[in-house]
Amino acid sequence: MVCMKRFLLAAMTAAGLLGALVPASAAGKVIELGATTPSPLVAPVCPAGVTPANCKIVLTQSTAIETIRDSVAYPTKVTQAGQIVAFTLGLSRLDANRAKAKADIHYLDSTYGGVPKAQITVLKPVGKASKRTWQVTAASSPAVHLIPYLGQVVQFPLSKPLPVQPGEMVALTTPTWAPVLSFDLPLKTFAYRQSRTAGCPLPATSQAAQLLIGATATYGCDYPGTRVEYSATEITNPLQTKNYVHARDIPGKR
Repeated sequence: MVCMKRFLLAAMTAAGLLGALVPASAAGKVIELGATTPSPLVAPVCPAGVTPANCKIVLTQSTAIETIRDSVAYPTKVTQAGQIVAFTLGLSRLDANRAKAKADIHYLDSTYGGVPKAQITVLKPVGKASKRTWQVTAASSPAVHLIPYLGQVVQFPLSKPLPVQPGEMVALTTPTWAPVLSFDLPLKTFAYRQSRTAGCPLPATSQAAQLLIGATATYGCDYPGTRVEYSATEITNPLQTKNYVHARDIPGKR
């Protein structure tokens, strides 16, 4: 019995030493792109004293990139290669009164091309940085129908992960409308841009969203003091062991 205990102790010690030899950075990491402190994602509401007509919480028919969040520049910029496996949205309930919310939904559906939908789009910069032009890569998620989730902060898993590379940006796209904007915030702390260059003071009433792979758009509409309530969950690619050891090929076997 004493010998068995010594054997188990030796085996456990060896396993602990072996684990210590594997660098922690070799494993893939989970990164929440767009998550910053001290501002968690929230379901947007109209600020106190703002009338419903001036409650600009709805993103319409465009693609949005957060340029500043909690003073962090481009918080959804990819810094390590990996895969996007989910995205999270903060969705306004529009109105606490069900009848008023229903009327709002009917108006928004009829004005902006249908029921609220959103998807994430992976972009890469093209041309001079000063031009603020972005192109859709080969990665874009399916659009999600949002009506059942209004009033929540909700995470949507992707059935097919989206590969991303350093320097790319994860943007939020709505081909119709989505109540995802928090506004009346500090101008120098929060800001985002839309994929259009004209009519910036008003919601987009024609399709300006980047919906096709390879499509480019100039993000000329800037909105200081507003944030888009979204983030994307990335699992980074694991790092291979340097000079890793493998068995020699056995003749006649592959």
